[in-house]
Amino acid sequence: ISVIAAGPVFNFILALLMSAILVGAAGYAVPVIQEVEPGSSGSEQGLKKGDVITQINGKNIHIYEEFQLYNLTPGKEDTAELTVERDGKEQTIQMEKRLFQDETTKRMGFTYSADVEKPGFFKSIQYGAYTAKYWVEYTLECLKMLLTGEVGVNQLSGPVGIVEVVNDTYDAAAPSGWSAVILSMMNLGILISANLGVMNLLPLPALDGGRLVFFILEGLRGKPVKKEHEGMVHFVGMILLMLLMVYVMFKDIRGLF
Repeated sequence: ISVIAAGPVFNFILALLMSAILVGAAGYAVPVIQEVEPGSSGSEQGLKKGDVITQINGKNIHIYEEFQLYNLTPGKEDTAELTVERDGKEQTIQMEKRLFQDETTKRMGFTYSADVEKPGFFKSIQYGAYTAKYWVEYTLECLKMLLTGEVGVNQLSGPVGIVEVVNDTYDAAAPSGWSAVILSMMNLGILISANLGVMNLLPLPALDGGRLVFFILEGLRGKPVKKEHEGMVHFVGMILLMLLMVYVMFKDIRGLF
């Protein structure tokens, strides 16, 4: 179990190390209230510009990306419990989506932005851990949306798609100099490492997670599953995985033209 789990675990460790370096070099972003619209539930309860968001529905928010992920996730309710910090004191507000003027879509009635802070050594490790944790949660949320049909298989990318993303990232960062290119590539590396760690731990045949399932069964039963049975399961899983890879690669190549 320790040998099979070592690969995915190191993916998470690598994501943590790169996150700590990235945060130490570029800082971390906290979500700060930018504007509160009159007539919103927030304005009625004293929400103000400059308030720092620390929780949403009981979930701690440490960095801007965590709150952004919550807002980007489909299926959110019309109410939310928002905790903000002002002058070292926290206040919890019951937010409610409302219609504003002639709009047809309900909104919470506030905007937020990223306020970048430069940490010291120990805070770089702390917020690097929050950043790596965010990318793991991001990957899990994407898998959830894939399973529930909120996103389709057509939105998956393979090696060709990754190379295209790397190229686009380089083109966007290059005008700002090599330091921006390195930090942008490192951010992409964190995403890929966290993604690999999560995907390899999925309990699917031919993946590390699938092997772990058989080892756990062996531990519970006191004897291993027959090798030919385990081999057949992994063989079928490998065939299905290869078919998916061929499909994704074909889609990515077709998207280049």
